[in-house]
Amino acid sequence: MIQLPAIDERSIPDSLKLLCNIYPGQLIFTTSFGMEDQVITDIICKNNLPVKFMTLDTGRLFEETYKVFSRTIEKYNIQIETCHPDPEDLSNLLKKKGPFSFYESVENRKECCNIRKVIPLRKALAGNNVWITGLRSEQSESRAEIKTISYDEGYGIIKYNPLHNWTLEEVKSYIKENNIPYNVLHDRGFPSIGCAPCTRTVAEGEDIRSGRWWWENNTKKECGLHTR
Repeated sequence: MIQLPAIDERSIPDSLKLLCNIYPGQLIFTTSFGMEDQVITDIICKNNLPVKFMTLDTGRLFEETYKVFSRTIEKYNIQIETCHPDPEDLSNLLKKKGPFSFYESVENRKECCNIRKVIPLRKALAGNNVWITGLRSEQSESRAEIKTISYDEGYGIIKYNPLHNWTLEEVKSYIKENNIPYNVLHDRGFPSIGCAPCTRTVAEGEDIRSGRWWWENNTKKECGLHTR
């Protein structure tokens, strides 16, 4: 049984500092440059914490996402490790099924996500003890029960979700008050941004993640990165 650090009553900076002391050099933050991730990046950098930054470049991201990537490096003067799909896995997928197989079935879509995201993530997390994410409970039905800190058995790592109980308005306010670079697609109806072919705008009143894989008839909009 993994003993999780007691951080529920601590602030985010204090929690991160505690985790850094317990697991020196073993904290990794995965960012997709969404607003939540930009908030966490700002907190880490303002407190000069020894946390590794990593992002997954699936090869299908929006141009606007790459622009936030660039602006983030410039603002905070940090290095962000970029992980890519295995070239052979990707080549085999495209050769056998073409570039848009994910539209054809849920199984095909999950296969694409696995190659472009899950396998690279698993490799990136290996050797680390704490995985920091920007998940929030109100983002979707499948994320409603997430906790501040838990043990992810799928990846064999402690998972820290510092913003799990933040509202979208709190995230937006922090971004504005601290002049943090963010993806302009958020202002164009994209509350959740992933790969360009798999993301559309969301109408007012729709679920935040309804714009992800919108052609699928299911309510659990996940790519497989977050199993719990």
